[in-house]
Amino acid sequence: MNRKLRMGMIGGGKDAFIGAVHRIAANMDGLIELKAGALSVNPEVAIESGKLIFLDPARTYTDYKTMLEKEAALPEGERLDFITIVTPNFAHFEPAMLALENGFNVVIEKPITFTLEEAKQLKAKVEQTGLSLLLTHTYTGYPMVKQARRMIADGALGKVRKIWVEYPQGWLSKPAEKESAGAAWRTDPKRSGKSGCMGDIGTHAANLAEYISGAKIDQMCADLNIVVEGRGLDDDGAVLLRFDTGATGVLMASQVAAGEENALKIRVYGEKGGLEWAQHEPNTLLVKWLDKPAEIYRAGGNYGGHLSSYAVHNTRTPGGHPEGYLEAFGNLYRNFAQTLQAKINGTTPSPESLDFPGVAEGVRGMAFIDNVVRSSQSTEKWTKFEI
Repeated sequence: MNRKLRMGMIGGGKDAFIGAVHRIAANMDGLIELKAGALSVNPEVAIESGKLIFLDPARTYTDYKTMLEKEAALPEGERLDFITIVTPNFAHFEPAMLALENGFNVVIEKPITFTLEEAKQLKAKVEQTGLSLLLTHTYTGYPMVKQARRMIADGALGKVRKIWVEYPQGWLSKPAEKESAGAAWRTDPKRSGKSGCMGDIGTHAANLAEYISGAKIDQMCADLNIVVEGRGLDDDGAVLLRFDTGATGVLMASQVAAGEENALKIRVYGEKGGLEWAQHEPNTLLVKWLDKPAEIYRAGGNYGGHLSSYAVHNTRTPGGHPEGYLEAFGNLYRNFAQTLQAKINGTTPSPESLDFPGVAEGVRGMAFIDNVVRSSQSTEKWTKFEI
């Protein structure tokens, strides 16, 4: 294969924050080009958005159904390779299913769908078609998150005993629904789903805990709160966790932590020591040992083989050059693109390229939302994590 992968985008018009992030990430390695888009449900905004990013007017659509139908009919040399869906939660499932039915691979924002049942249907369709799906749990793309996962998988800390993960934000500390479109749909049950804060950022925290530790949430005791009066969905919550490996944990997510920006942080402790990673200082992984001084692992160099191949594969710059949110996002797109290229070429993708979140993580994310809401409403101390 001697060409770039061709991408189409649904949503992500001129006023959408996350659409621009996806386009930057997809373009970062020169492996992908945006060729078509249905960038807004508003036809005028869709056309204007296409002009602003110099999209071919003939492939700038005013609705996604028309885009998928027409793009699917194009010859092999022009046809899109995958569709990126960057719409609000309620508008994920139908375009994703239609894309898969038309033979397109899919990239989709989290949470993957509006309901758990939809996520299960999407998983079945992915398995039936053999197509690939990337779920953009961005924080799994950081090199030091990859390093943490490999160290635990290799037994460096011994058996994991305790997991703390926290995700405080402050942007919803006051009513913001009238001023911010993002706040409006995220706190609206008809567009966001049955959970606000836990669905939006709690799912990131749960995914990160499972990804790094290799353990799966098995039981929970949750307490969700609506702090800002009149808000339709939770804006704060805490969850006690029990994992299938015997480890226990605590998950906290809040969007009313006044003064906080995006302070995602995780700590994992095993028999021999623990590790700590924070999104505000993403190039650093702190490893604390029971019987020797702590160590600081840094992205940007292999340091004589101390970093795993997964961390090195996802490191872009020399030591001392910060690698942040956009680079982590770019890593997800690059790994996905390398996987698609290998499939097109009839070769086997490397294990490092295959390391990106997919439809299985999407199902668990939707199950987390269902279970955390059910646990919070229950009078039982512990409720079983059910899928």
